[in-house]
Amino acid sequence: MHPVLTYLEQHKEQIIADIKTVCAIESPSLDKAAVDRMGAHFAALFTGAGAQVTTYPREGRGDLVRLEWGEGREPGQTLVLSHMDTVFDIGDIARNPLRIENGRLYGPGTSDMKGGIVLFLWALRCMKELGLAPRRKVVGLLTSDEEVGSQASRSVIEEEARRSAVALVTEPAMPPTGALKTWRKGTADYRITAHGKPAHAGADPTKGISAIQEMANHILTLQRLTDMAVGTTVNVGVVNGGTRGNVVAESCSIHVDVRFMSMDEANRIDGIIRGLQPVVPGARLSVEGGINRPPMVRNEATIALFQKAQALAAELGFAVGEAGTGGGSDGNFTSGVGCPTIDGLGACGDGLHTFEEYIEVDSLTQRAALMVRLLQEA
Repeated sequence: MHPVLTYLEQHKEQIIADIKTVCAIESPSLDKAAVDRMGAHFAALFTGAGAQVTTYPREGRGDLVRLEWGEGREPGQTLVLSHMDTVFDIGDIARNPLRIENGRLYGPGTSDMKGGIVLFLWALRCMKELGLAPRRKVVGLLTSDEEVGSQASRSVIEEEARRSAVALVTEPAMPPTGALKTWRKGTADYRITAHGKPAHAGADPTKGISAIQEMANHILTLQRLTDMAVGTTVNVGVVNGGTRGNVVAESCSIHVDVRFMSMDEANRIDGIIRGLQPVVPGARLSVEGGINRPPMVRNEATIALFQKAQALAAELGFAVGEAGTGGGSDGNFTSGVGCPTIDGLGACGDGLHTFEEYIEVDSLTQRAALMVRLLQEA
């Protein structure tokens, strides 16, 4: 067995214990105090592993935690990117307690993505104990608001990515195979509102301008923009309008989610949405929102980085494939500024964002070992 795997297998129960501990510190994205408690705990853990830790204060969101570790054999830095926030509320762990069943560790935030942060922590511990040097200085960034769009984190992520040779993202692996993610779609989010004029629907219908009638035209137009052949999806996911059945609706709004494979396609769809014109005489339209994550592109640099990871996994005695997803991550931002990025280096599992979220316990040591080798060689 490879010495890195041997070390991690010897500490497997401690890895599991650490995952349970950090998952028990609940950290919903919008609860700054809770995310800051999580950040303080991670800061202490990484300091104990030999990292120099800095906290970046944020207003209204949890503070960011940045760490530096190791003397690289080469100049520059390797960025390891993680997020501490989860979609789960305070108290969810009482309703869905941490538990191991049939080789799976269940609980809120286990896979997405506190397990991935713990694997990064143990990769550094392993390298410290075995005296292994990284290829470049390791910079870790633990962000606080990935699940709600990363508005408080994006500028720091992009700044670090511009200084980095590669970015390694500890989001969960792609289920069910444990594949690494070499591409992600970009995302855009819009709220479109139709403005009309209210009137009594029975006595004075001609005096009204129906915002719902106006919006109905645009819902169909938007849904038709989906083009699976080029990877574009446009989904009208929420519709709100009107007040009473006997009142001509004064207002109707929709929430639109857009996913795309390229910025050219993102800009094309954005232009169509912003160019929508009223159909019903007298109605008005307003558009809020826009493009919020560029795509994580599978380019030559990303392919080369994946192939390196694939070779290192084979050296450790297991195989990894590659995959992509329509969901975004902070890896979209690193890729968007030109930093070669590979995602899905965290724990293997499934059930993300549900009470069925879990980690495959037997995969933990392999994933941590792959992180070690990537820090040494990528």
